[in-house]
Amino acid sequence: MLALIPLLPLIGFLINGSWYALGQARGGKAVPATAAGGIATATIGASFVCALMLFLQLLGSEEEARTLEVTLFHWISAGALQIPFTLRFDQLSSLFCLVITGVGSLIHIFSIGYMGHDESPQKFFAYLNLFCAFMLVLVLGGSLPVLFLGWEGVGLCSYLLISYWYTDPDKASAGKKAFIVNRIGDLGFLLGMFLIFTTFGSLDFTALKQLVLTMPVSGGIMTTICLLLFVGCTGKSAQIPLFVWLPDAMAGPTPVSALIHAATMVTSGIYLVSRLSFMFALSPDALCVVATIGAATALFAATIAIAQNDIKKVLAYSTVSQLGYMFLACGVGAYASGVFHVITHAFFKALLFMGAGSVIHGMHEEQDIQKMGGLRRLMPQTFLVFAVGWLAIAGIPPLSGFVSKDEILWMAFASEHGSVALWVVGALTAALTAFYMSRLFILTFLGTPRFKVAEPQDKGHHDHGHGHDHGHGDAAHHGVAVHESPAVMVLPLAVLAVLSAVAGAIGIPHMSWLEHWLHPVLAHAPALRPEVHHETEWVLMGVSVGIAIVGIALAFVIYGNLKTAERFKTQWASLAKILSNKWYVDEFYDALIVKPLNALATILWKFFDVKVIDRIVLSLGDASNQSGALARSLQNGSTQLYAFLMLAGFLSIVGYSLYGIFH
Repeated sequence: MLALIPLLPLIGFLINGSWYALGQARGGKAVPATAAGGIATATIGASFVCALMLFLQLLGSEEEARTLEVTLFHWISAGALQIPFTLRFDQLSSLFCLVITGVGSLIHIFSIGYMGHDESPQKFFAYLNLFCAFMLVLVLGGSLPVLFLGWEGVGLCSYLLISYWYTDPDKASAGKKAFIVNRIGDLGFLLGMFLIFTTFGSLDFTALKQLVLTMPVSGGIMTTICLLLFVGCTGKSAQIPLFVWLPDAMAGPTPVSALIHAATMVTSGIYLVSRLSFMFALSPDALCVVATIGAATALFAATIAIAQNDIKKVLAYSTVSQLGYMFLACGVGAYASGVFHVITHAFFKALLFMGAGSVIHGMHEEQDIQKMGGLRRLMPQTFLVFAVGWLAIAGIPPLSGFVSKDEILWMAFASEHGSVALWVVGALTAALTAFYMSRLFILTFLGTPRFKVAEPQDKGHHDHGHGHDHGHGDAAHHGVAVHESPAVMVLPLAVLAVLSAVAGAIGIPHMSWLEHWLHPVLAHAPALRPEVHHETEWVLMGVSVGIAIVGIALAFVIYGNLKTAERFKTQWASLAKILSNKWYVDEFYDALIVKPLNALATILWKFFDVKVIDRIVLSLGDASNQSGALARSLQNGSTQLYAFLMLAGFLSIVGYSLYGIFH
């Protein structure tokens, strides 16, 4: 059953992929999304059932027996390096499996409605299944190489899905950007893995944990290993300085955004740090770097989200920011708190992204929130479920986002690895999160429509291209027959809304089931600083709620009235321009890295490739042609020439023989 968890979505990939390939060979006849989506959803749903059954088995067993392992085959054998393909199901991987398959199943169901008009749904659902299969290999891998196989697999699938509509140059470019930036981070991962094997002689998690705790290793080596692994995490989980690919990942279909940002790829870095927490716990310097980068990323991305007008871009930078929160938790040693936020974030962020997809679907591909407004009455079901996600991420109790975020803020303040500075950055990020998410909610659903609502007879004229995300629509210029999404899209949103509301119950402070569950596999949480008292926790909790309320209230004051919003934008025009252009980080990278590399490539091409390599190759070709021409001149069919050559040969032999006789 453990092997079936990643195998089932892989089978779905093979079925839909083969179906698509055969269809292309026979002329590319379109098929209903319900058929392809039904196969994909059934396989990932069955995978969820297997994961749930194994989780219940672990739940009912003794604590020391809560690990299941199966070796499928012997994978790599090279000298001292022996790596079996082992899958490991324990307290940590079981939670990630449930999130991946559970939320993944809801995203698959949603996609059936969203991609209903796509030209090749089998290909889309094949990629979606493959993405989940690789992510499951990542979290189930019993060793670093098996984990790395899944790690690279999700990188490949992100490229395939982000650039799914590759005929659009912008979407193709976004896919390449994601792929290349992740390769930079993966170099750090590989170097860290090589150093681990050189130092400890093993890459198996169970053996590695015993070796790390018993072998004397210098702090410098341990810090180097952890920092190299964290470089891989900054790429996969979009942290400074490798975060630039994730917002561009919005080029893919909206269900892809939900899958990448909520349940799969971006949580890989959190999983890796948590899985190797026994190593990170031995390096305070590495933990300091993780916490600092996480806090800085959380605040930096939140400032950018304030000024974005694309509904998906706001949520994208929100994801980058929330991932920073998770790394902040891991950096202060609160690994369970980081995993807790992974779970709650998966629910409310999948809800928000698919809610945004429902809005885009109903608005006929419009993504600019400045051209929306008043959708509360036109899309009431989407409005209700989106409101739950908005309040959850804003940190309003008792919703799940409040519980997990407040736990991180408390540990950032009170842990011996934490500090007041980290708490201040986290609290400021929380205020900005409440503000920009309220701005998004107000401009999308409240107020009066900022577009012309089409008359009923105009509906058919504009009913086109659902599920294609091919850029912004024309809602502001023409009448739009806004409509509520079908049940196949709304029902998954309703399930996620319920989960976003109640999931905080598993991690309530001081009675946290989650922390107890993860205790055997995660490094123990650090002690609280001596000067911190538990009464302070209640004070900070009140401050956290107050911050969220202030952020929401400020957004309503500014954006509740369009004239006030315009005045605000005019007063802060310079800052708004900087934030809307994302602090010009992409332009900085372009000037510092991309253009110099292009210039270097041009120089290498024009001078080294053309003038050196090409000349050598062409010279060899010329020599071959000339030698061939000479040989052809000797084979021209002339009897006199052949007789002359035979005579010359005969005389040469006679002369050589006489020379030998007399000497």
